[in-house]
Amino acid sequence: MTATPILSPRMSGIKASPASVLRRRARELRAAGREIIELSSGNLDFPTPDHVIAAAHEAAQRGETRYTDVDGTPELKRAVQAALLRDHQLDYELNEIVITNGSTQALFNALLATLAPEDEVIVPAPYWAPYLDQVRLAGGTPVIVPCRQNNGFKLRAEDLQAAISPRTRWVVVNNPVNASGALYSPEDLAEIAAILLRHPDVWVLADGLYEHIVFNGAPAPTLAEIEPRLKPRTLTVSGLAKSYAMMGWRIGYAAGPAALIREMITIQSQTTSGASSISQAAAIAALDGAQDVLAERAAILRARRDRFAELVNGCSGLSCTPPEATFYLLVSCSGVIGKHAPDGKLIATDRDFSSYLLEQADLVVFPGEDFGLSPSIRVSFANPSSTIEEAGRRLKRACEALQ
Repeated sequence: MTATPILSPRMSGIKASPASVLRRRARELRAAGREIIELSSGNLDFPTPDHVIAAAHEAAQRGETRYTDVDGTPELKRAVQAALLRDHQLDYELNEIVITNGSTQALFNALLATLAPEDEVIVPAPYWAPYLDQVRLAGGTPVIVPCRQNNGFKLRAEDLQAAISPRTRWVVVNNPVNASGALYSPEDLAEIAAILLRHPDVWVLADGLYEHIVFNGAPAPTLAEIEPRLKPRTLTVSGLAKSYAMMGWRIGYAAGPAALIREMITIQSQTTSGASSISQAAAIAALDGAQDVLAERAAILRARRDRFAELVNGCSGLSCTPPEATFYLLVSCSGVIGKHAPDGKLIATDRDFSSYLLEQADLVVFPGEDFGLSPSIRVSFANPSSTIEEAGRRLKRACEALQ
């Protein structure tokens, strides 16, 4: 008889990341012989740049295969320091920077280091789903603030003001936004900053992982860059996964006040320890090398965005607006809710629609319920053009089959 493990109360209500669940389901279906198109993934189809791979190989050949400092190698921290100054005019000392095992760990370390029971974290919706459970795991309470479509799915200053309470410790400002692709302009951030300046005890978690996948030609701005007076209580988080197609290399970083960074390093020393030495060497090459690849790939993604948006808007019951950034389309599926699948099943929710697309069209998409905006789905256009065309055909057929 197998014993049932005794679980911590903190696991109540905590679920696996929706993205990880969908990736696993897609693998299972492919293993069963299905020709699955995965539109839910945060993986880019671009390769990691050749010079980055070469740097990793050379580091391994030099024997750089031992543990590094928990907070990252000095060389990589200097590269991050230079990148933040180059891209955002933000100047940090090395003791104000930590290298992490992906940006996800940077976010969680910060929350774990700062939240007490009943502390609140403001999370604009639509949101990246792990924000909520990271806050809960750290003992806090997420406070979700819906962001209206008529404001481009961006947090309004008046809505932020209304959400702040004496228990508010952080506000998450994700720019560009996963899942909507919304882009906060300097003017947008200035309005948010004006509210935050009235609340000196509220800190800013500025997540800029998609900062270079922007279609107006400039990196997405971040709050400390727009309002320097907020820098002493802002943690600027990013990584190399999306910008340089280094998803599996697992390198993220955070920059902020030295006292907070020190506690984040302490947590990291007792959990995952330092990031991969080889990945850190590769990251130095990415940050210090030629940056032309960023604009080149953004241009490719922009063309894919335009085409996929055209295909989606040609499907009965679906509609979307091309986003300003990221590689996601946020698609309203309100026009299919209430219809029936060919087998008679009712499409009552966006999760029902997502299940229908998986079972009947071999398409994996994110239901809007998982990022706080229903009825909608999120689809990725980080796929080859041929895949986008086929996905568009399947989506159109699936919508036409509904009654």
